[in-house]
Parts: sequence; C-alpha cells; structure tokens
Amino acid sequence: MPIRDGDGKKHVSADPWTTLFPVCRAPSLCHPQDTMVRRVAIIGAGASGLASIKCCLDEGLEPTCFERSEDIGGLWRFADNADSGRVSVYRSVITNTSKEMSSFSDFPCPEDFPNFLPHGLLLEYFRMYARHFQLLQHIRFKTTVLSVRKRPDFATSGQWEVVTETEGVQESHVFDAVMVCTGHYQVPHLPLASFPGIETHFKGRYLHSQQYKDAEAFRGKRVLVVGIGNTGGDIAVELSHVAAKVFLSARSNTWVYSRVSDHGFPFDMVSTTRFNHFLEWLLPSAITRRIKFRRFNSWFNHEIYGLASVKSSNFHVIINEELPFCMLSGTVVLKPNVKEFTKTSAVFEDGTTEENIDVVLFATGYIFSFPFLEESVRSPLKNNRSLYKCIFPPQLERPTLAIMGLVQLTGSVMAGAEIQARWVTGIFAGAYKLPPASRMMADVLKKQPPVKRNPSEPENLKMSFINYTSDIASCAGVKPSVLWLLLTDPRLAMAVFFGPCTPYQYRLVGRGRWSGARAAILTQWQRALKPLRTRVVEDGASPCSWRWLGLLALPAMLVVGFLLSKSPRPGWVPRGLSLF
Repeated sequence: MPIRDGDGKKHVSADPWTTLFPVCRAPSLCHPQDTMVRRVAIIGAGASGLASIKCCLDEGLEPTCFERSEDIGGLWRFADNADSGRVSVYRSVITNTSKEMSSFSDFPCPEDFPNFLPHGLLLEYFRMYARHFQLLQHIRFKTTVLSVRKRPDFATSGQWEVVTETEGVQESHVFDAVMVCTGHYQVPHLPLASFPGIETHFKGRYLHSQQYKDAEAFRGKRVLVVGIGNTGGDIAVELSHVAAKVFLSARSNTWVYSRVSDHGFPFDMVSTTRFNHFLEWLLPSAITRRIKFRRFNSWFNHEIYGLASVKSSNFHVIINEELPFCMLSGTVVLKPNVKEFTKTSAVFEDGTTEENIDVVLFATGYIFSFPFLEESVRSPLKNNRSLYKCIFPPQLERPTLAIMGLVQLTGSVMAGAEIQARWVTGIFAGAYKLPPASRMMADVLKKQPPVKRNPSEPENLKMSFINYTSDIASCAGVKPSVLWLLLTDPRLAMAVFFGPCTPYQYRLVGRGRWSGARAAILTQWQRALKPLRTRVVEDGASPCSWRWLGLLALPAMLVVGFLLSKSPRPGWVPRGLSLF
C-alpha cells in the first residue's frame, strides 16, 4: 500500500471536484512517525469507541478499551438515575438521523428497524455490531481512566502512560497510542451567571437537561425551558402534554425542520446527496440560502411564529415535527432571551414577564472536558477547531493522540466518527502520514470560526456532513470517483451521485474495501421502506417511471463531468483515475 500524505491540502472541503477526480498525492514532507504503533488505548465504549476498536483490529493493532460503566452504548444507554454521574439520553429520545445515514459503513442496520431509532433499538444495533465483530473481549468495563500522560521519551517513542482504576485498584499501563472516545456530551453547561436572580432570588426549582428523564415530575407545573436546540425543543414538546404551561426561551433565530421529507421519505436521505452538494458549491451562496429559507418556510412561515427571518444571518436548524403544532395550539409559548429572574417570575428582554414559574430547565448544552489529559495537552483544546481535521492536537511531537467524535456535523456523528477511526488507525499502522506540525497549525488557524458580528448569536460550529466525511475519506484514499464509476458501473454511479450519501460509499474503494458495499448502496431504499410495508395498498405508479428518470440522469452526469473538465480551476491534476 503506497504511503499517502494525509494533509488533504488540495482537497478543498467545499469543492466536490475531488468526488469526481480524487487526487493521489506522493509522500512529501510529513510529520515524523518512525515509531511502530502496536498497543492502542481507547477511552469510552460508545459509538466512537466501538468503531475505533473495530478499525484497530482491521489494521492489525492491539486495542484495549476502558469503559467506566458496566456496558457499552455511552450516551445512548438510557439510565433512570440522573444522579449516576453518567450523561445519558432521556426516555423518549429518538435519533435525528435515519438508520441508513447513521449505520456503520460495513454493517447495515437491520431492514425491519424503523428509520429513526429509539434509544433502545440503537443500543441493540450497537450490541449486534459488537457481537458480529467480536469487540467485547477488548473492553475492560467498570474501569475509569485517571490520567493520560506522555512518557519521558515521548519525543522519540510517542508512548503514553495511562493510569486506570477498577474497583478501587489503580493500575499503570504503557500504550503506543491513545484514542479518546468520550464525545462532547460530558460536562453540563449551566451559565447561571448570565441569568441574574436565578441563584439569589428565584424560589422555584432549576435544573440542567442532563437531569431530565421524563415529563411525569413536571405534571401541572408552569415550566420555562431555556434554549432552543434539539434537546430544548424536544423537552418543551414533551412537557406540553402534562405541564400546565410551557414557555420556550430562544435567544437566536432558529429554523425548524421535520424528519419526514417530501413524499414521506427520511429527510436526510433526500437532502444529503452529492448532487445537492454539487449544486450548493456551484451556485452563489446568496441563492443557496434563499433556496433553503424558502424550503423551510414551505412547511410553515417561521417569521409568523417568531422563530426566524429570511433576513437573519444565523442558520441554526433543529429537527422537530411537533413544535409548530404546540405553538399553534398554545401549549408551548415562544419567548425571547431571559433578562432576569425574580422570586416567582421570569423577566424577558422584550420587557414581558411570566409569573408563577415553578421550574426552569436549562437546555444549554455541554462543555467537553478531558480531565485525565495532562495540562500541556489539554490546555490548547479550546474547541474541536483547535484540532487538525478535528482529531489531532497539532502541537504534539508525535501524532499518537486522537480525539474522536468531537466533530459536530449536519449529519450523523456516528458515521463521521467511523471514517475518523479508519483514517486514524491507518496512520497508526503506518499506511498514511500527517503533514508537518507547522502545516497542521496553519490549517487549524485557517479554519477557526470567524469573529461573530453579533455577540448574542450562538456560534454555529456544525460542519457539512459531506464536506467533512469526504475530506477525511480523501486523506484515507477511500473516496469514490463518480466519473470512474460512471464508466465502469453506471447504475452504481447514479446511486452514489444522486442518492443519499450513506457511509457505505466509503467502502467501495481503497483500504478497508468491503465487498458488500455496492449491494448495500443499491438496496438502501429497500431497507428504508421495509418497516413501512405493514399494510400493502395498490400501487398506482408506473413501473417504468424510475427507469426513465435514470435515463434522464445519465446525460446530466455527463454534462457535469464535461463542465468540470473545462473548468480553469487552478492546481487541479486529473490523476485520481490512477487510484483504480
């Protein structure tokens, strides 16, 4: 396997060019990694941890996963006890990304599973994955990682000393590399200082959404939910069924989208396609924003509901089918940001006041924290953008520490974490090389979030799912070429370009290629529709309609390829075909 320079410099994330012509690069100046990585410590047995164990095994590495609880699943393993110290989902939570878009790339979700999974079914899928690839034997449960520190000879060996504790007994280990898979839902963010009076005057109860498990404890209460992210919207809707009144405080413009897209299909399978991504890259940003706003407002007018305006510069999106109806029926009342609290009321920035508030529930997110890392490593980690490709701390002498799953994507984080794990373990195994530290630092600085024009607007740190996964796939040499597929397998090419960008696409070529990837892509809609086939009705659609659509799409792809081949884009070298 040839060594590749994994810096991705010419793979501009917003440019779908390399989807059509992946560029193979020679090993130029690279980050030094002459030491052999063999033993890998993995911290956490959630979705990222399981994928990391499996990828280590694929690369011939020796993984040891440390999980502080007694089971796998991480965040997605529901716990009734909110005081257990472990962050977990609430009882009614359902995934925001569909099963096909969230599946592990070589292990499709069962066809009889619903498209959007309750936490119990998602956990069962994790168990199936762990059993199938025999991952459990590599996990040490009820083991807490106390510290991860560089060895004295780290500059040459890249090794880490990991101290763990199991049932009160501490143990020290030496590992060649460490993969941190604790995610970004770790420490609740409770900004009480931003809400005068909440601690000194307010006589009611306040809590963070981490402590919320179900609505029963709030029956008959007047509840104020602060924060209109996915969690805040979900909880407000659920509380509206039992609470006397629910107020939802939002400080920023928010667009609400439904999991159910046109014709009843999962929204992400319809919208997350390489064709749509190509159009978004091709068209001016002002036009694409207008198209998106019009799309959002085609469901309901967000300005009438006080949620968002087309003049807004903010593009914060949440997934919630019920929130508009709750607002329409008055069971949820939208309010602006809270100015202050009195003994029993909340005063808002528009001057209005809501009296007799019993409970304030802060859905204000989480702060990621790595208390086990030594200070010299931990202090530069301000956010995921301070990491190279949102994975590697660029200041380390040896690239043997990877922070997994910390990236926030517009699609499935599980799929993003898996492609991260494939690239990282390939680097550990010596198949790929990172660029020099100076180039990684320059890349990190270039991708820092811009200074906000309006300090009251929250930072939108989410990255495009296709941009990010394609970028990492390019670094790992597993990104498919659509034009090459068009020449060799037109049916598959059309499914890859016009169909949903499912994780199976990154198993078609390169290291870790899976023989079942083609079949998984061509049958993904069958698995999506299977759980809906519980009552068969007469189908009035013409059986030839999809064939005609395919015939029309074929010349469209040729036109796209022609336009790109005539583009004067600088720096392009059409060497991607040599990959195949």
